[in-house]
Amino acid sequence: MCEAAIVSSTEAKLHFSRFEFKYVLAQSLREQVEAELGHFVDLDPYVQGHKGHQYLVRSLYYDNAAFTSFREKVEGQHTRAKFRIRTYARTVNDLAPWFLELKGRYNNLVFKHRTPIQGDFDKRTSGEQLSRLLLTQAAPDSVRNQFEFELFKKQIEPTVLIDYERRPYISRFDPDFRVTFDCKLTAIATDSMFPSGAFAQRLLLPGYTVMEVKFRHRVPAWFHRIIQAYELRRRSISKICTGTEALGMQLDPT
Repeated sequence: MCEAAIVSSTEAKLHFSRFEFKYVLAQSLREQVEAELGHFVDLDPYVQGHKGHQYLVRSLYYDNAAFTSFREKVEGQHTRAKFRIRTYARTVNDLAPWFLELKGRYNNLVFKHRTPIQGDFDKRTSGEQLSRLLLTQAAPDSVRNQFEFELFKKQIEPTVLIDYERRPYISRFDPDFRVTFDCKLTAIATDSMFPSGAFAQRLLLPGYTVMEVKFRHRVPAWFHRIIQAYELRRRSISKICTGTEALGMQLDPT
């Protein structure tokens, strides 16, 4: 099985809600924090033996012409949601699964609902054709139905592709407490999951890693000590908003 087809057990869940804290770390700080975490966490077993103990995450985000989802995030709305297509495939020929996902926030709680995109289809499909393909290939459930509503009522469309490399860890004491390190973030203004080389790729946060802490109930005391020891500060950062801003797509042309 190819590396891109390996997905962690948590990533494979179809529905969940949890808290997520984010930190942006320079490379030297990341190395120190990651070494300290090694006393309390283990690599997700699905990346054992993989190059760099990490895998690719590829997401194509939807928004409308007014960039409503982007503005809801920037304005700090406590209840919001957005659609995206997600896969872990590095190339169009990889056998990694595809998902249609609805990810959002209700106050401080992050939720994600996903449905598999099934069957054989052209993975180079783009734009409106890609959206209509999802309506026929996504499993028939509430996620797919909500997507159809927003597709035609709110006129959402694929806008930005975000890629990054992820290294995931799981607490030895609580399997619901996870830490991931995301680096090599890039953004492309495209309506395809596998755009041609003609599309310009923008590197995001060069030299920095986004560390995400994910949990259902509380942050353990040992992690609080790491936060204090390294003076870590939470950041309200969104990969898709960072990419949209870097590409200048949200700017009013008038």
